[in-house]
Amino acid sequence: MGAVRAVHPALSGGGVALGLFLHRTELREDAERGAVLLPALFVALLGCSVLLYLAVALMDPGFVTAEEEGEAGRSEEQRVVEPQLSSSVKTRRCGYCMVKQPMRARHCQLCQHCVRRYDHHCPWIENCVGEKNHPLFIAYLSVQLVVLLWGGHVAWSGLYFKQSWDWLQHNVFLLISFLVIVVFTIVVLLLLISHLYLISCNTTTWEFMSYHRISYLRHSELENPFDQGVILNLWRFFCSCHLTAWENIYFHRNSEPV
Repeated sequence: MGAVRAVHPALSGGGVALGLFLHRTELREDAERGAVLLPALFVALLGCSVLLYLAVALMDPGFVTAEEEGEAGRSEEQRVVEPQLSSSVKTRRCGYCMVKQPMRARHCQLCQHCVRRYDHHCPWIENCVGEKNHPLFIAYLSVQLVVLLWGGHVAWSGLYFKQSWDWLQHNVFLLISFLVIVVFTIVVLLLLISHLYLISCNTTTWEFMSYHRISYLRHSELENPFDQGVILNLWRFFCSCHLTAWENIYFHRNSEPV
């Protein structure tokens, strides 16, 4: 396990919980009164956040393997005849790992693999976010946001401001915890909003940032050849149980009359 992966559970699970329970916050007062429901729920959410983080960080994000070349990850109902590929839009072979890249895949030099529906390489999880782990990544961000908002509220409940050096000495750890929680809340909130927007449009961070560098987007007759409407985009992202043959959607959408 990488250094970042080891630090995150310790920081989230240990640091935040200790900071909120060691000081006189609402959670500690509830626990001392014997009302353990809310403290237990908070710890459970914190544990869920750590488990989701480890799952996203350690799982296969959708690595393309040489064995998949013949199948291209398609289920039986997806095996349709595609129109002839134009000279400008071709299935390309990766120059690094030498596998045929499905549409929307990209090689990650940090992971040393091509990743299906590549979104980005996340340094915080030390793993790529791709077609297989992207939904779980959104679930992790959502749970993490709830934990941070709740943790921020709890930390604030324990801060009784006084203009004295003695007060600062006794509350410096809780004050730092609150400031860190605020910063991370803003980051996670912005990240979650941006990802949900891109998902609703059926585009990825890589495609959004590098639109004019990607051949299948540059040569498409549509601004976004994968956009099938918000409802279907969200359904395909969160509810689809198999990998998608994006070539089929691409050619079908581009062949539709304008």
